[in-house]
Amino acid sequence: MRVERAWPRVGYPCMNLLLGMGTNRTLRLASLGDAKKVRGVVGANLDALEAILAWNAAHGVRLFRVGSQVVPFASHEGFPYHWQAEHGKRMQELGAVARASGQRLSIHPGQYVCPGSPDAGVVGRSVAELRYAADVVELLDPSGGVVVVHAGGAYGDKPAAAERFVDALRGEAGVLRHLALENDERIWTAGEVIGLASRLGVAAIVDTLHHRLNPGLHTVEAAVRAAAPTWTRGRRQKLHISSQDPAKVKGAHAYGITAEDWAELLGATRGLDVDVMVEAKGKEQALRMLGIGEIQPLPEGSVAAAGADD
Repeated sequence: MRVERAWPRVGYPCMNLLLGMGTNRTLRLASLGDAKKVRGVVGANLDALEAILAWNAAHGVRLFRVGSQVVPFASHEGFPYHWQAEHGKRMQELGAVARASGQRLSIHPGQYVCPGSPDAGVVGRSVAELRYAADVVELLDPSGGVVVVHAGGAYGDKPAAAERFVDALRGEAGVLRHLALENDERIWTAGEVIGLASRLGVAAIVDTLHHRLNPGLHTVEAAVRAAAPTWTRGRRQKLHISSQDPAKVKGAHAYGITAEDWAELLGATRGLDVDVMVEAKGKEQALRMLGIGEIQPLPEGSVAAAGADD
């Protein structure tokens, strides 16, 4: 008897091109003292999230990455009010909406988050940003949501950077509850990230394009299967897929996913139940191009502007 494999659940990051909405609207740091303006920006981001979640539910999309600036500069010492008290209830309500339609949420702080840095100031700001991101996930998706972060630089001594990374985070219980470490295209391989994740008791995410550019000793399939045991507490394993834009520098994401890259991922995850974040400039349109869901194409002549954190 033939047993059909589980099909990955898929999603996209930060904005929906068809709706023309994103969750990363921000403001200038100089405007941070204007609490009314800040509230307006956060409200707009949450309005966009509400609309995107409804659209995703109607089109069978099961993952969405919230923009890291959904509450812009929330970890900055000059933030003008207690954002959890102000926006926490609505975030919880939006999280309930997502769960009702089976959507899993995540957040991916930017490359400036470097807990392994030798600069104490950078470490402090990085940990503060991760605490904020973990608070967002705790409000939106406390059981399945993740905070995705790269391991950062090697600073000329990768073992020392790894020790600093672990030391900076090992006491951060709230962060570690949601943290997931991702390999990158230049420095930290999937195998190395899995090792760091195991030391901290957190999950490891394999990014297929990053792996292709910086493979270490693992094939994609071996990396995916080595990362699987790091996904504990009943959470589905999460992966990232993107395709190289042939006209840009190595690591630049294409508008969609090539058939070859998608086939490679399906082969690597055979027999596993996984969630796949499609990191493509085409956002939800990349899912349509893969034949996933009944997603309408963009109107002819529209401009598909990529959002941050993709």
